Amino acid sequence: MPSRPLAWATYSFSFGSQREMADVYRDWQALIGDPDLDRRFSSLFIAEPLGALITGTFYGTEEEYKATGIPDKLPGGGVIKFKLLDWLGHLAHEAEVAGLTLGGLPTPFTSRSLAFRAEDMMDDDSIDALFAYIDDADIGSLLWFIIWNSEGGAMADFTEGNSYPHRDKVMMYQSYVIGIPAISDETRAFVDGVQERVRDGAPLANTTYAGYLDPTLDRAAANDFYWGDMVPKLREVKKTWDPKGLFRNPQSVQPAE
Repeated sequence: MPSRPLAWATYSFSFGSQREMADVYRDWQALIGDPDLDRRFSSLFIAEPLGALITGTFYGTEEEYKATGIPDKLPGGGVIKFKLLDWLGHLAHEAEVAGLTLGGLPTPFTSRSLAFRAEDMMDDDSIDALFAYIDDADIGSLLWFIIWNSEGGAMADFTEGNSYPHRDKVMMYQSYVIGIPAISDETRAFVDGVQERVRDGAPLANTTYAGYLDPTLDRAAANDFYWGDMVPKLREVKKTWDPKGLFRNPQSVQPAE
C-alpha cells in the first residue's frame, strides 16, 4: 500500500533586519496558536543571521492542505518552495537537513529554551522588544539560530497517567549559538538576553523539553525545568528499572531513595 503523501513547504525571508522579522513572527505565532488549527499541520520558525525561515509540514494531499486555508494565513513576502513527498521521502528529507546543519563533529555551543501554553504566547510589545534585541546585540558568533516549533495535536490528547509534562504546550523555542573555537562572554550574554526577553513576554512559562539542553543548569535545576511536578514519579520509575543509575547523564533523573 502506498504511503500517504505529505505537503512540505518552506518560506524564506532573507537579508531583512531582525526588526523586520518581528511582523513575520507575529503572523506565524497567530497561526500556530490558533486553537482550531488543523492538527495535521506542524511548523517551525527559524530566526537566523540572514533573516528568517518558516517550514510547514502537512500530513495530507496538496488539495487537502489548500482546503485548510493555512497557506493563506502564513506570513506573506517570502520566497516559497513547495514539495509533495511520501512518508519515506519526508524522513529522507529531514535526515538530509539534519546532516547538513548538525554535522558529526563536537562543537562548543550554548543554548536556552522554554515551552509555552496557549496563555503564554508573547504579546506584540514583547515580540518587538525581542527582535530589536536580536538586531542590536553583539552575538559574538555568525553561527546562531533561534527556533520556535509548534506543539499540540495528538500529543495533547494523552494527558493522564503519563510522565511527559508538556502535553498542554502549543509552542517551544530554543536558541543555539556555536562558538569557534570556544563560547565567548558575548555569546553567553546574548542567549541569556534572549531568554530574559522571552520570559518577559511569557512570565508563567517555566519549563522546557529535556531534549532542548540547557548546559548552564545543574542536575536539580534541570530536573525541575525539564520535568516539573513529574520528577517524583520519574524517580520512582528510575528506582524500579535502573536503581544503580546505569543510564545517566549530568542532568538525568536519579533513582528515588
